[in-house]
Parts: sequence; structure tokens; C-alpha cells
Amino acid sequence: MGNVIKVGMADLNTANAPDILTTLGLGSCIGLTLYDPVTKIGGLVHYMLPDSTQLKNNNNIAKFGDTGIRELLKQITAAGANPRRLVSKIAGGACMFQVSGTSAVGNVGARNAEAAKTILKELKIPLIAEDTGLNYGRTVELDCSNGDFIIKAVGKSIKVI
Repeated sequence: MGNVIKVGMADLNTANAPDILTTLGLGSCIGLTLYDPVTKIGGLVHYMLPDSTQLKNNNNIAKFGDTGIRELLKQITAAGANPRRLVSKIAGGACMFQVSGTSAVGNVGARNAEAAKTILKELKIPLIAEDTGLNYGRTVELDCSNGDFIIKAVGKSIKVI
């Protein structure tokens, strides 16, 4: 059993087998993993918003999908993962607030999930599994020994994708 490495909100980290990366309380945020099944190196980013271009002074790259996913790719490659072997999984992107109409706040979860797909496609990294949407928070773990993405939610059975 490896160490459990916590990734905070608007944060990212990498690890390798047998370590586990975990992030708590994904609501509308996305937890996105990159994983190399040969070297067993994994990475996890917990981003809150899809797009950093709306902000002038963005010093937290992990807060946004567009910058956070690219930074994670850079770090996981530096750790020894082969970019051509990487696969990705995502979780989160829930609609946590009942908002009338199509307010941007109400739909941030869906936009976060969409951003992940767009950026992964751009980077040519296959998205092989996802557990997104609905209206509940998730805690996730990436097991670097096998690439399992374990999703826990209050009142739901544990899901492995």
C-alpha cells in the first residue's frame, strides 16, 4: 500500500505506483487524471473553472481547466510518463445549485466537463472513462498501481471507472 497524496481545490500533483492521489469534495469542479499504464505514473488536477482567458491576473494555473490540464501534462511527462501512452478519466462537473434559467453559475459543472473533453482532444489524449454531472459531490482517488479511478459519494456505492 502506497502513500495517499492529497490534491487540494485548484491544485494538482503527480505520483507513481503504489501511491494514490485523492481529491475531496468535487462539486461543479472537475477531477481529471492522466495515467501512463506502463510506467504507472499518474497525475490529478482539481480545477474549478473551465477557462483562464476570462481573467487578467491568473497566478493559479491549477484553478482552470485550460491551464491546469496542460500543466499536469507537463509535470507528468517530466516525472517520466510517455505522453503517447497517456489516458485520461474525469469526475465531477455536478450541477450543485438549482438556478433558474441558464445562468453561468448554474452550468459551470457542465462547462467544466466540456472543457476537459476539448483540451484532451487538442492534446490527443483519449478520455477513457467519466463520471460527471448529476447533483452530488464526489471524492475521488487515482490508484497509480492500476489506473483505477475510485469515486465515492455520500449515500452511493463506490464506483470504479
